[in-house]
Amino acid sequence: MRKVIAAINMTLDGFCDHSVIIPDEEIHQHYAELLDKADVVLYGRITYQLMQFWQTLIKNPSGEKSMDDFAMAIDKIQKIVFSHKLKNTEWDSAKLSNQPIEEMVIELKQQPGRDILVGSRSLIIQLMELNLIDEFQLCVHPVVAGSGLPLFENMKDRTIFKLIKTKTFSGGAVTLYYEPTNKKTTNR
Repeated sequence: MRKVIAAINMTLDGFCDHSVIIPDEEIHQHYAELLDKADVVLYGRITYQLMQFWQTLIKNPSGEKSMDDFAMAIDKIQKIVFSHKLKNTEWDSAKLSNQPIEEMVIELKQQPGRDILVGSRSLIIQLMELNLIDEFQLCVHPVVAGSGLPLFENMKDRTIFKLIKTKTFSGGAVTLYYEPTNKKTTNR
């Protein structure tokens, strides 16, 4: 069965805010390699629209190898977008989901192939509530945002995780690799 991996950048204070996180070459290369090891990435509308920036580097490469490599990796991987507002994706390797997320992920997990990535905060929360995430890769950057969208907002249950490994980047970011233990307790 394929593994569902939630991979996301966040600040030290737990916020998902791309405007305060500045990925370096090493981070871009890390995520390009992660994309190359997967078959599909799932996005919500907002994150998907942010990721469309990378299409510009496909047409006009920046000359910075790590950014151009990431642009090529994100361009070629299949993207499934969950949105009620978008009418089309305007990206050849992307399609709108025609199923609810739970049905789509269960179907994808049963197919042969490589990992399924989840790169949107909203989808991570939904899939976590459905107990459909097999691994979390939280890249914590050495930045305090002070405000923004917290990754684990409005969670109904307390979930316990097992740390399986870490990866430290020279710029100070650390990716924490966790597996949920599937032990949940209701928050009071």
